[in-house]
Amino acid sequence: MAVSLSERVLSCVGAVLGLLFSGWLCSEVLGSASPWLIAPMGASAVLLFAVPASPLAQPWSILGGNLISALVGVSCATWLGHDAVVGALAGGLAIAAMFALRCLHPPGGAVALTAVLAGPEVAELGYHFALYPVGLNSLGLLLIALLFNNALRRQYPHRPLEHGNVHNTRDPIPRDRLGFTPADLDAVLQARGELLDISREDLEEILLQTEARAYQRRFGEVRCADIMSRDVQTLAPDTALVEARASLHEHRLTAMPVVNPQGQLLGMLGLLDVLQASTDARDVEACMRRQVPTCRADWPVTYLLQMLTDSDVHRVPVIDEARRVVGLVSQSDLLAALFRMSLQGSSVATANMADS
Repeated sequence: MAVSLSERVLSCVGAVLGLLFSGWLCSEVLGSASPWLIAPMGASAVLLFAVPASPLAQPWSILGGNLISALVGVSCATWLGHDAVVGALAGGLAIAAMFALRCLHPPGGAVALTAVLAGPEVAELGYHFALYPVGLNSLGLLLIALLFNNALRRQYPHRPLEHGNVHNTRDPIPRDRLGFTPADLDAVLQARGELLDISREDLEEILLQTEARAYQRRFGEVRCADIMSRDVQTLAPDTALVEARASLHEHRLTAMPVVNPQGQLLGMLGLLDVLQASTDARDVEACMRRQVPTCRADWPVTYLLQMLTDSDVHRVPVIDEARRVVGLVSQSDLLAALFRMSLQGSSVATANMADS
């Protein structure tokens, strides 16, 4: 398992905190009137804190899956009894219900089984079992998962990266015009016809990153420092917009980095930012972009392929450890580098054919 030690430790800590809070919440709300914590919540904790990106660990999965399964289990127990055969039937029906409502959550099967076989204490609760402890347990775990995962910068609920056409046209994004396309991936997944514990978008991103690594291995380790422009034209944050517009026009640039007196990157100002500036904006600082993608001089240029082709980013500042701007990589720089690498690859292939 390619999971770092720190991630394993954090998963354990998160599960402990989530289960403790869930049990405490039930004890405070219900006192001794109901079980505080049911065993299937341990399985829910594994999903929420160890694999929070899983489609089976998302909020609707845990809430909907556990609640629906509890209702199915209680219904089976009420109408059919409390033996093992009824428990097996409840587990199967719970899976069917979760599939139908798009909230598949593996611990839901255990919740349904618990409703049938847990004994008189659970049987006395009847349909209240779905609300407490199942509903309260699930809600407590979910609240801690939201706080814990996001505090550690684990995006939860998980949202896959979006790679739509930023120009709002019907053309596919550049990376989809060669290689495999989303339609190819959809066709393969449909042909397999089985559930994978990963979202379609995450799977696509992994495959694209794998392609990028293969491309990098094929064309060698050309670094950003090898292709970047070093005579970088910059703006100060207090530069007047009129002067900034003139500077962009003079150097025939679509965007320029904004730096402080020490040369540290503060943001980027593009022609679109100038055009969209409010009427009361007077200087660069008032309308520059502060969230700017950057790279380092020793990064392979293949890391910039997706950034410079599939988004609205056309120029990436190269910074050092102190965030000082040391260069700039534009789409033109990247295109020239790729052209040169392709020529070198063709030359090597031709030489190999001649030798053979």
